[in-house]
Amino acid sequence: MRKLLAMSFLLLALTVSGKEINVKSPDGKLVVTVDDEQGLLTYRVSYMGQTMLKPSALGLKTDIGDFTRGMTFKEMKGSNIDKTYTMTRTKASSAHYVANQTDITYTNSQGLPLTVTFCVSNNDIAYRYTLQPKGESRLSAVIYSEASSFNFPEGTTTFLTPQSLPMVGWQRTKPSYEEDYKADVPMTERSAFGEGFTFPCLFKVPNGWVLVSETGVGSNYCASHLSDYEAVNGYTIAFPNIGELNGLGSHCAGIPLPGSTPWRTITLGTTLKPIVETTIPYDVVDPLYEPSQDYKPGRYTWSWLLWGDESVNYEDQVKMIDLSAAMGYEYVLVDNWWDKQIGRDRIVELNRYANSKGVKLLLWYNSNGYANDAPQTPKHCMNTALARNREMAWLQKLGIAGIKVDFLGSDKQESLKLYEDILADANRYGLQVVFHGCTIPRGWERMYPNYVASEACLASENINFSEYHAKQEGFELTMHPFARNVIGSFDWGGIIMNRQISRDNKSRHRRYTTDIFELATGIVLQTSVNCVAMYPNNLQDVPQFELDFLKQLPTTWDEVRFLDGYPTKYVVLARRTGNKWYIAGLNGTQQAKTLQLSLPMFAGQTVQCYIDQPGKKGMPSTPVLRSLKVDKKGVAKVTIQPMGGLIVTR
Repeated sequence: MRKLLAMSFLLLALTVSGKEINVKSPDGKLVVTVDDEQGLLTYRVSYMGQTMLKPSALGLKTDIGDFTRGMTFKEMKGSNIDKTYTMTRTKASSAHYVANQTDITYTNSQGLPLTVTFCVSNNDIAYRYTLQPKGESRLSAVIYSEASSFNFPEGTTTFLTPQSLPMVGWQRTKPSYEEDYKADVPMTERSAFGEGFTFPCLFKVPNGWVLVSETGVGSNYCASHLSDYEAVNGYTIAFPNIGELNGLGSHCAGIPLPGSTPWRTITLGTTLKPIVETTIPYDVVDPLYEPSQDYKPGRYTWSWLLWGDESVNYEDQVKMIDLSAAMGYEYVLVDNWWDKQIGRDRIVELNRYANSKGVKLLLWYNSNGYANDAPQTPKHCMNTALARNREMAWLQKLGIAGIKVDFLGSDKQESLKLYEDILADANRYGLQVVFHGCTIPRGWERMYPNYVASEACLASENINFSEYHAKQEGFELTMHPFARNVIGSFDWGGIIMNRQISRDNKSRHRRYTTDIFELATGIVLQTSVNCVAMYPNNLQDVPQFELDFLKQLPTTWDEVRFLDGYPTKYVVLARRTGNKWYIAGLNGTQQAKTLQLSLPMFAGQTVQCYIDQPGKKGMPSTPVLRSLKVDKKGVAKVTIQPMGGLIVTR
């Protein structure tokens, strides 16, 4: 009887009408319609009867054949997916993925097959292509380009960041996914550098929201992005610029046959809730290897952000170790030039001191190689297998907890192979890995169990580099919960507690956010090894209730809920660790924001509320910890001050 019910459910989810094939979500609200009219493969998407994507192209151009035109339907096969899995590094500790999968096979004019697989869950779509061998001799293929496109309805606005030109920027280290976002602009606005837009890409359609990205990209393919908008086709999958990686390596993708491309993902809904809460980057991928050990989450201090290169010396790192020990933090990150300014022999001594304080070290590395001209050392330690094995064996002997690898400015398949090789080798030596100056993760927390996080944004260092970005912090950190941090762990690089962006906390430009804003970023922004960019002076100049909060700051989560927000303006999220809930909000604007929050987890309770008290005329807000009564219906009214924050917990 159970088998008959499953078959009936599948038939309802998969229907064929003429040349059209409809694949529905389990709740029936999301429908993907695939068509091969005039030999051109397209799909369109509706949600609750409303158009979310107009007809959008499918297909590949390869060295074994053209699969973008002259396509003929051959067969299809449907199945149900119902799986539960656990994670330790992401927004939720477990996920239950229920979807309808359809494999649709077409043949091109040469009779060669292409299978398009769609997995459709209640608010997510993932699709990919599979190619078969050409006869008995062609067992590999080069993918020259994808026709895959995303054609949004008229009236759609965008929240996008541009793809950089290659081999530009500081020491020719771009693209490093460190460009400015523009919010709520028309689709017709061209990208800043003519290279299109980096994933993830957020769109406000007339009837809701859509996020487009990709997952399952490792050494198996190049990383992709979206082209500029074209009126007929919308946005199309674009491969890396041929000039990346100093021109070395193919800008196309190569796969064995039979073989599949990575997944293109689409998350959508009438609100932002399904976008913030999605687990689709992990739902359709699997672990590539087992962890060699139990990698520990935690917090780290980092001298470099405000103290700079010159702080990477033995004495200053001892101060940061003492700070981590005083705060109960697990790690200290020792940044670039440590091999020159501290020396390998004294790193052994520093590591011994850290361990005596109950603190582990994380060490910085340059990824070069030949990728760019970044001079920071240690160099030539991560770019070849011989160098990595020698270096990582030394790190394992010392008991170093992890590495931060920087300056990987390319999306070519050759570069993605380096990411995977670093991660796989690091796992053999018990090292966890953070990437900076890099591409976004694409399902990596699940694929690589020792992967921690990536930067892949205009991160905290820019607040130090320029007052412009200090003023933009509210705009940027209320964008990332709806895009960058949705698809993977995010090493923003610091809860900044100095009021002035300087070592003496008196000079240079100021921080434009409130203390509570900074505290709340530790909850809003998700990564399992989180940077708290405080300094020894903060033990005296930061209020005790703020220090107490930072001492118990959690970094692993069992659940996330979207409560309210709008990209680049404000955000309120609820995160749960064990039985404890944290509500955190950021106001990225210059106007106070009053909200009615639904907090059923605190219904009828009195909770702690970290909030900013508005200052008298012309004076800054004051951070306070007070009680907040949540009514029996679970509703609470709060006001978040300009560039301010909110935390509610028990």
